[in-house]
Amino acid sequence: MIIKNKKAIFFGFLSTVTASVIFATNAQAENFDAPSAQTSKLEAYLKFTKIVQLIEEQYVDDINASDIIDNALKGMLSNLDAHSSFMDAKETKELQIQTNGEFGGLGITVGMKDGALTVIAPLEGTPADKAGIKAGDIILKINEKATIGMTIDKAVSLMRGKPKTAIELTIVRKGVNKPLTIEIVRDIIEIQSVYSKTIGDDILYLRITSFDQKVVMGMKKAISEHPKNKGIILDLRNNPGGLLNQAIGVVDMFVKEGAIVSQKGKIAEENLVYNATNGNTDSNTPLVVLVNGGSASASEIVSGALQDHKRAVIVGEKTFGKGSVQVVMPISNDEALRLTIARYYLPSGRTIQAVGVTPDVEVLYGEIQKAEEGISIKEKDLQKHLESELEKVDGKKDEADKNEDKTIITDEQIYKDSQLKSAIDILKALMITNNK
Repeated sequence: MIIKNKKAIFFGFLSTVTASVIFATNAQAENFDAPSAQTSKLEAYLKFTKIVQLIEEQYVDDINASDIIDNALKGMLSNLDAHSSFMDAKETKELQIQTNGEFGGLGITVGMKDGALTVIAPLEGTPADKAGIKAGDIILKINEKATIGMTIDKAVSLMRGKPKTAIELTIVRKGVNKPLTIEIVRDIIEIQSVYSKTIGDDILYLRITSFDQKVVMGMKKAISEHPKNKGIILDLRNNPGGLLNQAIGVVDMFVKEGAIVSQKGKIAEENLVYNATNGNTDSNTPLVVLVNGGSASASEIVSGALQDHKRAVIVGEKTFGKGSVQVVMPISNDEALRLTIARYYLPSGRTIQAVGVTPDVEVLYGEIQKAEEGISIKEKDLQKHLESELEKVDGKKDEADKNEDKTIITDEQIYKDSQLKSAIDILKALMITNNK
């Protein structure tokens, strides 16, 4: 009651002061054709306080001013853009848990696309990934709650929970006639951000699942462990982004000078340019980057910057298009504001926001069908072929089959991934040109 009374006194006082200023300002404004911007602002404040008082006094259920304002703030922020939000005490605590501690979740990154709650990407090896959730899936329901009009924060809050508890998602998937219902069991989310494998004798395949604080270190370690590589494939597919400094660090490994990314906002202090530094930079090794619709934010900065600098060939599908900057601002001991303060721009000056990065070579994902071999006679089919040499080759093959290395990408795996196959073919051509 004390809090409520104080708020009522405050609003009454604010209304009186606002009204007095407006009337005084209106009297001065009679000499002008239109009211000043200051007058319009004060009128808007007066309207807000008047509506809050009316709701508190006459709404059918009891509701205090604090709850009214919290709900108003949530609505106001959610109407700015898909990423800005007002976080009450519970939501602020959940954000801190997500940032600093372990939590039970699905391993799924979501965003708003055309007003629908859309999967940006499932993180590799997480419950969502194992359950078959795909980038581009639209989430219609979380358990029995419809997501229409739901904020991203609310959706994330519902999907998070105790490990080993089940949740049911109803999704719409492109190419599937009716909604799918998928049950997922929450688990502790632990992500390995960098994977490295080899293709043949001289191609290094690097996959970044998300840009956490260990990405640059992991990339450098993987490259140092494969000194014989003559070409690199950097796979950013279904990578939802992460830390900006890690994205900048990855580009800086391959670009020796010039801008990597810039950000521009309303406040001058937020207008920043991040430049490459020429220190241990690999500007010669041929590089191909794989992207798709699940590549967002930091992934788009990396692929777009390397594309603008003509340092890499980008292969795959158009990226998600998330190019805005958010900061979390505490507004009390237990409440915070997440606000979009700037947009990212690539070295050429183009924006990522709602546009994404278009690959140099667009390739849809799918399996490559091999043509069946016709009847042919080869050296091994002849009666007098050199059997001892053939036995040596077969013996090596059998030994290799027994000692299959999981760090090697096989031909079978390559032909199941048309985008990867295209990336390898392009990289081999670049390697030949580079050697010449």
